[in-house]
Amino acid sequence: MADLNKLGLAEARDALRKGDVTSVELTDACLTAIDGAGALNAFVHHTPDIARAQAAAADARIKAGDAPAMCGLPVGIKDLFCTKGVPSQAGSRILEGFLPQYESTITQNLFDAGAVMLGKLNMDEFAMGSSNETSVYGNAVNPWRRGNDDTALTPGGSSGGSASAVAADLCLAATGTDTGGSIRQPAAFVGITGIKPTYGRCSRWGVVAFASSLDQAGPMTKSVRDAAIMLEAMCSHDPKDSTSADLPVPNFEAMLTGDIKGKKIGIPKEYRMDGMPDEIEALWADGTAMLRDAGAEIVDISLPHTKYALPAYYVIAPAEASSNLARYDGVRYGHRARLDQGDGITEMYEKTRAEGFGAEVQRRVMIGTYVLSAGFYDAYYNRARKVRTLIKKDFEDVFAQGIDAILTPATPSAAFGLGEASDDPVEMYLNDVFTVTVNMAGLPGIAVPAGQDKQGLPLGLQLIGRPWEEGDLLNTAYALEARAGFVAKPAKWW
Repeated sequence: MADLNKLGLAEARDALRKGDVTSVELTDACLTAIDGAGALNAFVHHTPDIARAQAAAADARIKAGDAPAMCGLPVGIKDLFCTKGVPSQAGSRILEGFLPQYESTITQNLFDAGAVMLGKLNMDEFAMGSSNETSVYGNAVNPWRRGNDDTALTPGGSSGGSASAVAADLCLAATGTDTGGSIRQPAAFVGITGIKPTYGRCSRWGVVAFASSLDQAGPMTKSVRDAAIMLEAMCSHDPKDSTSADLPVPNFEAMLTGDIKGKKIGIPKEYRMDGMPDEIEALWADGTAMLRDAGAEIVDISLPHTKYALPAYYVIAPAEASSNLARYDGVRYGHRARLDQGDGITEMYEKTRAEGFGAEVQRRVMIGTYVLSAGFYDAYYNRARKVRTLIKKDFEDVFAQGIDAILTPATPSAAFGLGEASDDPVEMYLNDVFTVTVNMAGLPGIAVPAGQDKQGLPLGLQLIGRPWEEGDLLNTAYALEARAGFVAKPAKWW
């Protein structure tokens, strides 16, 4: 079989079971593709020896007839996941040299299922960013280009390396994390599928924390079916994570019937933003028509507190980041600044953090520390928490009316050029306008590629589901995917 790295998880799994291909062959095809894609800067820590050893072990398992769905499938791991003995830097200088002596629960689940790790993927520093421009490794680059224009485009963030690697067929799938849209926005920017499950569905243990009440991991894949396969392998109840839900994990793939007749799909009027590009508006209308054509009932709904979601998010997330990042002080692990004679522990903290944290992380830590300070705690942080409760109630009220899923755009635009929005942090934060509400309410959300803009760049739609009903959400996405028929791939230039 030619171009093995271009297979999706489902196709590769079936080929492995039939004996048409081996995991070692699949893995070697991906490693060759990675070696030839330095211009994308997607993989930042390469683990070919681990990959080949895991692939050989997976082939033995498949031969013995003891093989879960993910067995033998080569994937990339976002640099936010701790992987035993492999650099895990969260895209930051402050964790330079950190080699965890333990495995995150999610990567352990994947390895137990026989998945193969090709390496660690680029990301915004500590997952803070929407364009993968805050990484210590430099920018990840989108494999797509605008028409005949050579401008380097963002793959989105913070899971930009994951998005770029999957879209460019460097791996069959990748892990991502989503605090305010960091799976769904990059997936939309590169024409792949990305699902953020319900908060608590995937363990956060061993995933470097940004904002603990918002962070959630999920798969980034080439199709909805692949997302169902990988999500099932990633999910589990984990006693090491106090927010992990003790719920059975369904067979998500078995729930993909494509039948959504009679399902009620909500269209929220508040997501019609001023200045939204006509192409995004048209895509949303097309997606609505596709779901109606599939037999769903379309219902106009209201989520009245949506307009407050972004400002509330940018109070809560930096506040939690300020608290979480206090542990990086140069004492225990990672980078420590060179000290002058007479420097004490305070100077060590200050110099280490000034050198170790990039500008965006420093900005968010400062915002977070400010909103948690004595004089401003009630004015900012407590008020934002109350707004969050209202946003959550908006969704609960809508779902109580019998709505099964909500359809919105995934992003306010197609991928933009690297450097085009980095001068204005507020402009960058607006990239999360359609996605942050889902994290604030702890709901599952999925981005599905559904079309292209006039310059040929992919555009995605977002479906938001009921809590814990990822299977139903995936099935609705499966129906949308079938009707959208998105099969475009970036032309290879790297």
